[in-house]
Amino acid sequence: MSRALGIKLYKNLHGDRGLWFVWLLLAGFSLLAVYSSSGTLAYRSRGGNTEFFLIKQIVFLIMGGFLTYFCAQTTYTKFSKWAPIMLIVTLPLLLYTYFFGVELNSARRWIEIPFVGQTFQTSDFAKLALITYVARMISIKQDVIKTFNQAFVPIIVPVVLVCLLIAPADLSTAMMLFLTCTLMMIVGRVNIKLILLLIAVTLVGFILLMLLGTIFPESIRVDTWISRVLSFFGTDETVYQVQQAKIAIANGEWFGVGPGNSVQRNFLPSPYADFIYAIICEEYGLIGALLVIGLYTYLLIRCTAIVTKFPKAFGAMLAIGLAFNIVIQAYLNIAVSVDLVPVTGLTLPMISMGGTSLLFTCIAFGMILSVSGYLDKKAVLEENQRGQTTYENNN
Repeated sequence: MSRALGIKLYKNLHGDRGLWFVWLLLAGFSLLAVYSSSGTLAYRSRGGNTEFFLIKQIVFLIMGGFLTYFCAQTTYTKFSKWAPIMLIVTLPLLLYTYFFGVELNSARRWIEIPFVGQTFQTSDFAKLALITYVARMISIKQDVIKTFNQAFVPIIVPVVLVCLLIAPADLSTAMMLFLTCTLMMIVGRVNIKLILLLIAVTLVGFILLMLLGTIFPESIRVDTWISRVLSFFGTDETVYQVQQAKIAIANGEWFGVGPGNSVQRNFLPSPYADFIYAIICEEYGLIGALLVIGLYTYLLIRCTAIVTKFPKAFGAMLAIGLAFNIVIQAYLNIAVSVDLVPVTGLTLPMISMGGTSLLFTCIAFGMILSVSGYLDKKAVLEENQRGQTTYENNN
């Protein structure tokens, strides 16, 4: 019975089977790594109940799986229709978070969902909204995308506005989102002069933000940004968590110390979130570390293939934009663990312990699968047409 149900579910999966496999493997890594790395947190906050965070992660992954499946079954063109509404909702949501959001770790990035007791990071929704909106505008303005009037207000202004609203409390997310949108514009053949203008306007906005941060340090985390950069270049105190991450990676060697045997999880701050990749390296070694990188790289390769094959601009831009967002965040998280970039605070998508951030990543996966599913239907239709033509020629 269970085998028959599994076969039925597999046949009904909408979209690229390879991407579903990536989702499943990342979810598996998430369960193993979160269960192992959350032990210290469990003893500190749950009286040693190490299963609590595992069960919580399982619940979120099940919810995320349903969201992925639902979005994959949704016709991708509907996301284009929803994009303007999503952007309109995003702007007041970010403003509300900035002024009235829940403050954690000296940053207001969250708002509390009423009656649930769960915090919600509004920048996660903002990423989806802006990427979907930029994909929509690039597709609508495709014939006039190289002109200033047709690209500045509908594309550049929203990108700058959303990124600057996110930046005061979460600069790394703002920079990552800006990079994603810039890459989308390059792929979408937006005039290079307009892209340079976007960079210039954003740079001016960032400088103004830095100046405001010196006046209102409690509202804009300029001191934190400077401290992390100085620490990375060794002109300030060495970042403790990076030291511990390096030790964890070194301990892992080729094949790791085995699942659940990490030592550095007891010393690393946030080993279940920002530095979960270091725990994976320690427990699964270089082999496991490369497998994780390979999964994200495969996701990007598959989405690049969608762009080259997809006949509609919106679907291609949506898939590559969401893939850029997931993969760039993953690479940045990994780069922090191996001390290639300053500490960012970005989690590892689909693997780090999380609530709404995990759910929004699952939604992004579903949207990509919705686009890839159109290609599957198109391929089946073309195959049927070829078969019909062959039958008619033979008869």
